[in-house]
Amino acid sequence: MKVAVFGAGIIGVSSAWWLARAGHEVEVIERRPGVALETSRANGGQISVCYAEPWASAHMLKKVLRWIGRANAPLRVSPRLDPRQWLWCARYLNECRAPRFAANLRAMVTLAQYSRATLRELRADLGVEYDHLERGILAFYRDPREFEYAQASAARMRELGVDRRIVDAAEVLRIEPALAAARDPIVGGDFTVDDESGDVHLFTRALAERAQAAGVIFRFNTRVSRLVPVNDRISVAELLEPDGFFRSLRADAYVVALGSFSPQLLAPLWVSCPVWPAKGYSATFRLRDPAAAPMVSLVDQEAKIVVSRLGDHLRMAGTAEIGGYSRALDTGRCNQLAEHARSLFPSALDFDNVQFWSGLRPTTPSNVPLIGRSRIRNLYLNTGHGSLGWTMGAGSGRVLADLVSGRAPDIRFPFLD
Repeated sequence: MKVAVFGAGIIGVSSAWWLARAGHEVEVIERRPGVALETSRANGGQISVCYAEPWASAHMLKKVLRWIGRANAPLRVSPRLDPRQWLWCARYLNECRAPRFAANLRAMVTLAQYSRATLRELRADLGVEYDHLERGILAFYRDPREFEYAQASAARMRELGVDRRIVDAAEVLRIEPALAAARDPIVGGDFTVDDESGDVHLFTRALAERAQAAGVIFRFNTRVSRLVPVNDRISVAELLEPDGFFRSLRADAYVVALGSFSPQLLAPLWVSCPVWPAKGYSATFRLRDPAAAPMVSLVDQEAKIVVSRLGDHLRMAGTAEIGGYSRALDTGRCNQLAEHARSLFPSALDFDNVQFWSGLRPTTPSNVPLIGRSRIRNLYLNTGHGSLGWTMGAGSGRVLADLVSGRAPDIRFPFLD
């Protein structure tokens, strides 16, 4: 078949790769001038199966309520006069119920494990370089109550096949000696040796190059203005090209992988897509003293900030704001990341030359992504991965290609349709 993929982040490019491998003729439409220039540009860098956990939980809801009014809260809700945001929040509350949390957790872990295995397979087959490190992910805690909750959380993950083990404060420092310079005392942590880190931007670019060599067509600086339905199918996609003219694109199947912007394309078709942007930040530092910088990817659980070493740089990312679609940098958020980096690694980083970035994570109320066929027979979704797009990207593209091709995916997951 001929398949059109809308979006060229990690999700869209992975979908295009696996669709081409399945024998389809694939064309990717991207409004930016290249691949991975939005949410896949500068995230935290973790392939974190160990933290493929829903934000929608009773435990997190209690925290969010305590954080109301705090400008520096790790997760902040900024109300908008938009009924879609309020509906999203209502659905989020429903997903916090214990039965829903358990089902969502199982689904997310299943997809994350499959995707990590798929990523390793791609890396071995294609020889892709993306500053990856296979040194695990270490989370550390300063609050004894949070550390106690983490032990129950780790036990749940082990029941699902994720080897997330609890370690004491001494073991935290043995695993990552660079944390010895941290200002505040650490009471313990948990460590998952099987998880990884790497630069999603470099990986997505490399995979797109392999896809182009395999015959995939990429059209950049091109917008999808609308999809035209006839009966129960999309008959044509209307594209706005760089020269300002419109062009029609006809395909046998259409894949929407536009992240936070997916609902805007789907709304006129009355296709349900409960995705809302969660704005996050990152700061990238050049290493001044590599020996004083961490080699293990880290999670500061109190601040909800992740740290990954990417070649000769250190990436620190975190915070989330359930607000609107603006990517404008908040000075307070940027300073918060820089000061946090200074408190952890005071001598390791070049604090005078830091690159700040913000991105919109496409988040569903349950945190389970939307993958599969919509109510329109030839229209497919691959969106809503939230903060786990890098963790779930390779596997999401593979199962999407299976579904488009009429094959049963290798995993049990609540696929659409």
